[in-house]
Amino acid sequence: MKHTRPKNLNLFTIHFPLPAIVSILHRISGFFLFLLIPLILWLFEYSLTLDGFDTIQYSLSSFGAKFILWVMLAAFFFHLVAGVRHLLSDIHIGDTLKMGRLTAVSVFVISIMLVILAGVWLW
Repeated sequence: MKHTRPKNLNLFTIHFPLPAIVSILHRISGFFLFLLIPLILWLFEYSLTLDGFDTIQYSLSSFGAKFILWVMLAAFFFHLVAGVRHLLSDIHIGDTLKMGRLTAVSVFVISIMLVILAGVWLW
């Protein structure tokens, strides 16, 4: 039997629902955070010395370093909130279509609030 169904492989023409977008961004933020692990561990090791701590403290006072730290915190907060959403759906809390949309919107709202609070804290 030959299947001649059309295939749409252009991802820019597919309209994903909001819960799918949250899930995809959760994976992307997790991969970004995974790539940052060596940098964070190196900074932690370097900060355990007196000279290293002073150097890191001085370099984190610049705008560029604060912005990079803010982006890292934004990825962390989004990954954290979306991860809690995924854990809740694993135990069948909010796994209906309506609650899935509501929790997806709440992930964005809570993440944006946390990112703004982190920006206020940094600057």
